[in-house]
Amino acid sequence: MKKNILVVVGHSDDETLGAGGTLKKHSLEGDNVGVISMTNGVGARGKATSKEIDQRVEAAKKAGSFLGFNWLAKYDFEDNSLDTYPILEIVKSIEKVKNEFMPQIVYTHSRSDLNVDHSIVAKAVLTAFRPQPSESCKEIRLFEVPSATDYGHENITGVFRPNLFIDISSTWDDKEEALKAYGTEMREYPHSRSIEAVKNLGKLRGNQVGLSIAEAFQVIRKIIH
Repeated sequence: MKKNILVVVGHSDDETLGAGGTLKKHSLEGDNVGVISMTNGVGARGKATSKEIDQRVEAAKKAGSFLGFNWLAKYDFEDNSLDTYPILEIVKSIEKVKNEFMPQIVYTHSRSDLNVDHSIVAKAVLTAFRPQPSESCKEIRLFEVPSATDYGHENITGVFRPNLFIDISSTWDDKEEALKAYGTEMREYPHSRSIEAVKNLGKLRGNQVGLSIAEAFQVIRKIIH
């Protein structure tokens, strides 16, 4: 049965870094994949120019075309400042899309990420999808984002403990093209947000479970009828 898959991220590019190969697999299987971002992703660098914002929007569109997902909403909360907003405001923004899209599976950040926006989004998603008798969502999966999850520490931020590994050997090339679309966000190797390092992480996750390359997730809720 085809499913609605919702991805909630702090910034456009997080969806590709954390779950790009898996989202492409969902798309190829006929699932309807929708993504929402909470910030424009560039405001924290000082006063972002309209050109920088437009470039990020265009990159996000290209990534969506490579990976087969649609942007359902792009909110304009201030970048790297989600902790300055009432959590209820962020939750309601997510709930608006939730009530229209009715997803069966939700992907979002791990709260163990050092990036404050990621942490707040994770909490807001869990709140927006709190259990209800008529809730459509049957599974919530957290992903890791290079240069965010790996920068945290379990004594301060908690820890990402994956328990689901998805083979992306058939979709890595698509993920790489989407990462290239976000070229201004990528870094030179050996930075953990370089394309080579992202691929190395995929190989590590794959090797941990006998695969050549994989994306890892932490399932925090799964309901089976």
